Amino acid sequence: MRGAIAKALILVLAIAPLRVEAQRGGAVGATAGVTGGVPRQTQSDDYTRYELLAPGTGKFRILYEVTATTPGATQFFNAIRQGSVASDESVFDRMTGKPLKFDEVGSDVARAGGVGSGRGGGTPVDTLQKYIRVWLARTVPEEGEGRVLIDKTYYDPKSYFEESGQIVFNRSLGIVRNAVVLPLGYEMVSSNYPAQVLQEADGRIAITFWNNTPAAAPVILRARKSTGMTGGAPAANRSEPADRAGRLDERAHQNREIVYFMQQPETHAFDLYHDYTESREGVSYYVNEVRAGSTVSNPRARVLDTGEELKHEVIKGEAITKANVGVRNVTPASEIVVFRFAPVPKGGSTRLRMYETYTDTARYKVLNGELIWNRAFGRPTNAVVLPAGWALTNSSIPAAVTELPDGRTRLDFINPRPDEVNVLITARKK
Repeated sequence: MRGAIAKALILVLAIAPLRVEAQRGGAVGATAGVTGGVPRQTQSDDYTRYELLAPGTGKFRILYEVTATTPGATQFFNAIRQGSVASDESVFDRMTGKPLKFDEVGSDVARAGGVGSGRGGGTPVDTLQKYIRVWLARTVPEEGEGRVLIDKTYYDPKSYFEESGQIVFNRSLGIVRNAVVLPLGYEMVSSNYPAQVLQEADGRIAITFWNNTPAAAPVILRARKSTGMTGGAPAANRSEPADRAGRLDERAHQNREIVYFMQQPETHAFDLYHDYTESREGVSYYVNEVRAGSTVSNPRARVLDTGEELKHEVIKGEAITKANVGVRNVTPASEIVVFRFAPVPKGGSTRLRMYETYTDTARYKVLNGELIWNRAFGRPTNAVVLPAGWALTNSSIPAAVTELPDGRTRLDFINPRPDEVNVLITARKK
């Protein structure tokens, strides 16, 4: 059983970079293959935060989070956008928070290191392109990751300028998850792209969005000076909704992901893995609460940064309260899985991947020959892989649909809003 699950997961992980390339548009070489005998560079989980500096400077600070996913990789290459002048660069390992060695190289070095564009490497790398070369803190493990934070400042007056008494940020963004932070004292006038608008603790306004299309987002933001925007964000008061903090959490920065692999529907069972980043200093465990009506089996987990396999406990009923792991509303039927890992260091984080098999007779079944999947998704990214031999007939929520190399159908759901989506999927035997 576990062998079959592992093969299924490895297969999906192998094709995942192809989806990443289509989704992100700006990902460097996110295609499986080789370049000059070196494995092609692949990456995932891109997130970019643009902090606009003083108006008139044409400068903005970029905080770019990216994950190297090529097994065995010891270096990572980040393209410097042509037309922009980079300065004040620094690079950090996101697991430990410690600085990483880096330098600026040309396209020949990047190509020799595995960077390529176009499927199968048919399109050559631009010879004028410059890259930041990063030496990773650890070799990327099999089924693992190397998480990096690149901090740099760009001078690009064509993307950030003043016009008619307003500041304008006009830039095509190929990365899926982005945030643009206005200078202190500025209010947003317009955004041509649907986005969350969030006031930060220091009073600055952040415009954040998740681009769930395969094309780059042609973002145009306008803002102006406002005397009422110079203070910090107001504190919540008792008359406000109790879930204010959750509703005003930045959705674009969340990167909890889950992939469901359906077994044949008469079993009511599905394998899954879900990824989670813990960044709270000193935290040393993760609690997965089993959804009512489901049963869990075969739990296991690993630290994606190192490949380390983790210990776990399955705890039920009153023993959950005694375990003191922060679970509320415990009943005799409650069940949790606890995964333990080394405490998160100050300034660092731990990226976990947890695997489990669930049985859910109410939400996954076959009725009159029709496969039925009826489940609410709370995370921003979810994927469902249909069992072999079944053809998709209905999906209540829009999804990107792909066919895996073994013929199974995969549906990828992205929900940029801070709410759940109730997904109903049906399928018929081929």
